[in-house]
Amino acid sequence: MPEGDTVWLAAHRLHEALADRVLTVSDLRVPRLATVDLTGRRVLGVVPRGKHLLTRCEGGLTLHSHLRMEGSWRVFAADERPRGGPWHEIRAVLGNASNTAVGYRLPVLDLLPTEDEHRVVGHLGPDLLGPDWDPGAAAARLVRDPARPLVDALLDQRNLAGIGNVYACELAFLARVSPWLPVGDLPGDVPLRLVTTAHRLLEANKARPDRTTTTARTPGRLHVYGRGGRPCPRCGTPVSRAGPEPGRNERVTYWCRGCQPGPAP
Repeated sequence: MPEGDTVWLAAHRLHEALADRVLTVSDLRVPRLATVDLTGRRVLGVVPRGKHLLTRCEGGLTLHSHLRMEGSWRVFAADERPRGGPWHEIRAVLGNASNTAVGYRLPVLDLLPTEDEHRVVGHLGPDLLGPDWDPGAAAARLVRDPARPLVDALLDQRNLAGIGNVYACELAFLARVSPWLPVGDLPGDVPLRLVTTAHRLLEANKARPDRTTTTARTPGRLHVYGRGGRPCPRCGTPVSRAGPEPGRNERVTYWCRGCQPGPAP
C-alpha cells in the first residue's frame, strides 16, 4: 500500500497539472459516477490527507480517491498517449488544455460536496505531512490501547495518518523494539520519538520517488524492510520475515531478532 509520502508526491503532481485550470475532459469510469461530467469546472487544488487524495473543483465538489494496494495516478501531456496499464484499468480521466491525469485501478473513487470531506477523512489522526501535524497528539493516540502490538498501532490511520508497512517496520527497527511489543510496554520516551522520527522520514522522502530511511553510513535504502535473510546493518543477524497471514491480511513484517528483542509471531 502506498505510504503517505507517495500520496503526497502524487497530489503534488496532480496539483501542478490541474490546479487553476478548467477541465475540458472528465471521464469517471465507475458505475455510480458514469453520468457525472466535471467539464467546465476549474480545479481549485489537489490535497493529500494521509493516504487519501482530494481533488477540489469549482462549485463545491470534491473527487475523493484512495490508492490502496494497486491504484495510481499518472500525469501526461494533453496530446500524449497514456501508459500506466491497459485501458480497461482506467477509472478516471481529468484533463485540460495542457495536461491529462489518468487514474489506474483506483479502488476508491467518490464525488461528494467539499463541505462533507469529513465523511471520508474525518476519522484520521494527525497527518504526518499535513498542517494539522501534532506529535504530542499522535504519540498519545499511538498508546491509547496499551495491549495493541506496535506495528498494528502504527498502521492504524486513526492514530496518525500516512504510515504504511514499510515505515512501520523501519520505525520499529530504529526504535530497537519488536514490532509485536504491546505499545503499553514501550519505554516512556519512545512513543514521541517514534512519531517524531516518522515525521522526519516522510518529510525527507516526500519529494523523491526512491524512499530511503538509512544514512550514508548504512548500505542500501532500507534497514530491514524487504531484506529477509540478509544481514542486519546494525548487528549482522539475518533479518527475519513474518507473514502474510492467510485469511487476515497481506502484510509482511520484517525485523531483526538480534537488536529488536521482544515478542515474535
